[in-house]
Amino acid sequence: MYDYLIVGAGLFGSVFAHEAALYGKSCLVIDRRPHIGGNVYTEPMHGIPVHQYGAHIFHTSNPQIWEYVQRLGEFHPYINSPIAVYRGELYNLPFNMNTFSRMWGIRRPHEAKRIIAEQAQKENIANPQNLEEHVLSMVGRDIYEKLVKEYTEKQWGRPCSELPPFIIKRLPIRFTYDNNYFNDRYQGIPAGGYTLLIEKLLEKAEVQTSTDFFELRRQGGKPAKKILYTGMLDAYFDYRLGPLEYRSLRFETSYLPEENYQGNAVVNYTSAEAPYTRIIEHKHFYSSTQPGTVITKEYPCEWTPGAEPYYPINDARNNALAEQYRQLAAKEPDVLFGGRLADYQYYDMDKTIEAALRLAGREFGEDGKGLKA
Repeated sequence: MYDYLIVGAGLFGSVFAHEAALYGKSCLVIDRRPHIGGNVYTEPMHGIPVHQYGAHIFHTSNPQIWEYVQRLGEFHPYINSPIAVYRGELYNLPFNMNTFSRMWGIRRPHEAKRIIAEQAQKENIANPQNLEEHVLSMVGRDIYEKLVKEYTEKQWGRPCSELPPFIIKRLPIRFTYDNNYFNDRYQGIPAGGYTLLIEKLLEKAEVQTSTDFFELRRQGGKPAKKILYTGMLDAYFDYRLGPLEYRSLRFETSYLPEENYQGNAVVNYTSAEAPYTRIIEHKHFYSSTQPGTVITKEYPCEWTPGAEPYYPINDARNNALAEQYRQLAAKEPDVLFGGRLADYQYYDMDKTIEAALRLAGREFGEDGKGLKA
């Protein structure tokens, strides 16, 4: 009899298992996939750690969280500076003076501010009701048409006029020549890939991969006193109130016998003519000197039962349904819920760790013993 059965060997469940071990608790961690790590799983290919489920760059402004992950392994310094391609034109992301200079042939901040203000004013949108109106009121027509509209519609499978405004708020706008995508003070990638970090978190737990929680539940066994469930919230309740909606992704990964394919780790393709949203060249995350390279093309797609759920669609209908499921979850005896899928909420990795530490603090009466190591 373990103290905890942790359903999901991703970042949230692994951090909780690590904290539980520091408090002398025993954990059985299971995952239906054949590996640990969830979506941050990395696997070496031709000597290059490959992000199997899309690019993951760790970033945080919380010094405690940065120290926490660094104690788990060496981090390679990496600044995320993606490139956008629109019908053969190259632009820097996030929106900054390099972007504006390429777009309009200007070089000074006041010129960019003037053009953006004029274009936004021309749209005459006082109270944006959707993502399209929100972006037009922020940056005007040119940037919206070339760098936002078609890319976002590929990503979400819906017209921008039907998407909520908050989706685009994660994209910063700067009037400096700064291509650093994140504003966070700390940024990097585990030197050997995220799987090594997860292994460190789980080193004192019993781990079983290729193990289905729902099959265990059907069999009626109870291997632990309490459960931490990090899977899909609606799936736990057998979709009794109806399914929540997600967007999924499909990846095509290939090895190329050339030293350098695109010159950058992440290149976004913002026009509809490219069926994928971005190409990741993994060696650039690590300054790898391997003679060949590995690239991954990322294709957004509709989620269907059995597919991997990547992005919750947090519109009004789904949020209301998720809240009903949360009310059911609150009544489950000896079951904890946490993580991106169980919370039906997109989290950056640092926020995932913070949330797992908070849950551990509530369970064990102290905020993050691992933070104090």
